[in-house]
Amino acid sequence: MPDPIFADRRLARIYDPLDPDRGDLDAYAAIVAEFGARSVLDVGCGTGSFACVLAARGVEVVGVDPAEASLEVARGKPGAERVRWILGDATTLPPMRADLATMTGNVAQVFLTDEDWTATLRGIRACLRPEGVLVFETRDPARRAWQEWDRRQTLSTTDIPGVGAVETWCEVLDVSEPLVTFRWTYVFARDGAVVTSDSTLRFRGRDEVERSLRRSGFRVEDVRDAPDRPGREFVFVARPVL
Repeated sequence: MPDPIFADRRLARIYDPLDPDRGDLDAYAAIVAEFGARSVLDVGCGTGSFACVLAARGVEVVGVDPAEASLEVARGKPGAERVRWILGDATTLPPMRADLATMTGNVAQVFLTDEDWTATLRGIRACLRPEGVLVFETRDPARRAWQEWDRRQTLSTTDIPGVGAVETWCEVLDVSEPLVTFRWTYVFARDGAVVTSDSTLRFRGRDEVERSLRRSGFRVEDVRDAPDRPGREFVFVARPVL
């Protein structure tokens, strides 16, 4: 089941206003252009920010996500009618042939077991053209990003039109590497409601990810640095083995 931050309608509606800077998507848009992709599968599309960016550029996009509340937000965005939205995940997709598939943000880290991760990779491979490309990012576990996820460093208040002030912060609940569990808390000033969302991410090292790609029928073409977060993330570029 998706985490409340994506599946709770109240939280899904404020997801974008709380994180308006999506400069990380510029690098993915550049990669789509680099490979000349005319059709893209956006796995874990969330509220549809990247899918709508690509659609506005004339790219044929399929956005898939297991959180209906997030897809409701996505469908309401300008240009959303140009995207094919699917409720589900990479293992439940209808037949298609995309030039390129993406998993932006933390998507690749939400698959906690080897079985789920492998099933996802194989599902994506089945949807790619033989010469297609898979691009995704994952945090470098050596950087121990979770050490910055505490209330002191994440506390903020955002005034959201139509919603009012929302105070948010993050706190780590458990570190059992490679799994890290954390909680986001949201306090709505207008009615005093307090809503929490617990999440767990798996931090896979570069070698582990490369092995998993090979086992799932991919060859790793490149491992890049995230230009907006240098030294903190691995950006994998892989192609199906023919």
